[in-house]
Amino acid sequence: MLHQKYYKEHGLAISGLVMHHKIDPLEYNHEVDDALPLDGLITPDRELRQLLEDIDTSKVKLWLFTNAHITHGQRVVRLLEIEDLFEGITFCDYRKMPFICKPHREMFDKAEAEAGVVSAQDCYFVDDSHLNCRHAQARGWTTAHLLEPDLPEPDEKAAQYQIRNLETLRSIFPQFFKPQKTVDVDQ
Repeated sequence: MLHQKYYKEHGLAISGLVMHHKIDPLEYNHEVDDALPLDGLITPDRELRQLLEDIDTSKVKLWLFTNAHITHGQRVVRLLEIEDLFEGITFCDYRKMPFICKPHREMFDKAEAEAGVVSAQDCYFVDDSHLNCRHAQARGWTTAHLLEPDLPEPDEKAAQYQIRNLETLRSIFPQFFKPQKTVDVDQ
C-alpha cells in the first residue's frame, strides 16, 4: 500500500504524498484529518487522565510530540479531555515547506527546543512507532515503545522498554509519579 510505503520511508504518509505527488498538506489536513468523524470514536479517557494527573509535574514536564498538524493534535487531546494536562505541543507544521516530522533529527531538535530541554538524557518518550522509538533511543532519550496489545513483539526491540499498556509507566518510571495516598482504616 502507498500509505504504508510512505509511512516507512518518510515517517509520515503525507510527507510522501507532498514530495511525490505535490499534494497540498493543508488541504489534505482539512479534507482528511480534520474531516474525520472522531467525536464518536474518541471519547474521554478517565484512566489516561488519572495516569497523567498522577505524574509529579515538579519532576517532569508533560509535553505532547505528534506528527499530526496542530488542529488534529489539539482536537484529539480535547476529545480525550486531557488537553489541560500538557505544558505544550510540538507538531508537524504543514504550513512550512519542507515540513519535518518524526523520526527526522530536525523534528527531535524542534521538540527539544520548544520544550526547553537542556539535555537529551532528560527526555522520556513514549510512542507507538518502532521507527520513532529507535530514533529517540539513539538520540539518548529514555524510550518506551507502546506495542499494540494483540500484535507480536517485534523481532528487534526499538527501545529500552516495550510496554503494552500506559499504566506500565508507573512501574518503569516510578520516580515521576506522586506517592500513592494510603487510607488508614481502623480495624
